[in-house]
Amino acid sequence: MLVGARGSWDFLLVFRGTKLLTLIAISVAVAVATILFQTLSANRILTPSIMGLDALYVLLQTILVFVLGGAGLASLSAEVKFLASFLLLMFASVLLFGVLLNRQREDLFRLLLIGVIFGILFRSVSALISRLIDPSEFMILQGELFASFNKTNTSLLAISALMIGLCCIVVWRRRRVLDVMALGRETAIGLGVDTGRELFIGLVIVSALVATSTALVGPVGFFGLLVSALAYELMKTSGHGPVFIAAALISITIIVGGQTLFERVLHMGATLSVVIEFLGGITFLLIVFRKYKA
Repeated sequence: MLVGARGSWDFLLVFRGTKLLTLIAISVAVAVATILFQTLSANRILTPSIMGLDALYVLLQTILVFVLGGAGLASLSAEVKFLASFLLLMFASVLLFGVLLNRQREDLFRLLLIGVIFGILFRSVSALISRLIDPSEFMILQGELFASFNKTNTSLLAISALMIGLCCIVVWRRRRVLDVMALGRETAIGLGVDTGRELFIGLVIVSALVATSTALVGPVGFFGLLVSALAYELMKTSGHGPVFIAAALISITIIVGGQTLFERVLHMGATLSVVIEFLGGITFLLIVFRKYKA
């Protein structure tokens, strides 16, 4: 990324290094969150976006534009917008998990159903508010609703990297427990695993990773499904240690390599997030059709 670079190296190294670290942090967060969520849900088709967090992020941005206007939103610092988005997403997810799991700790399917319902509700409210927004301000809103891997902020990167790093350390230390959890609820209980406790801890970690990545660059949707499917296909194992590492490396390769290609070869003639969502959607359909034929 520094080949043929001109200008001040002090600026280039900081600017492009920050962007590179941002891409790596987001890649790892999405990969780990998706693999962990699929283990907890015992379903390799589901992704964290099924919980409605992406839809909640869209609703938050829509409300901010509607209340503050385009100029008001632009006047907010990046730190304030990031912190507001992260806290709201974390509060909503922890509240949902806490209430549901305290009443019926093992009913994960009800949790997923509630996530789908809330996602539909958030999208419907966002669509309603969008119709009331001025067309010029609606264009500003559209720019906030798609993932942008060109966003770079040193202060946000430090906070995000710290959160993602702590979550990854906790997940890595619990990878053996996750291997047991992947065997099924009854088997895990028989082997002495407190599945309710592990489920709640895992979902809180997933929420933190998704909230951090979404608040930093925006919703990424199907990207996690694409990464997890490739990781499982290449590793040919259900052990979480190798799968986590493979998924993180695949995610970094796709985002960093894709962004480099779009910048250096295509000269930003297209948007990487759109291509990733397209490939992720195709991956989702292929997985569904494969399971249907089986």
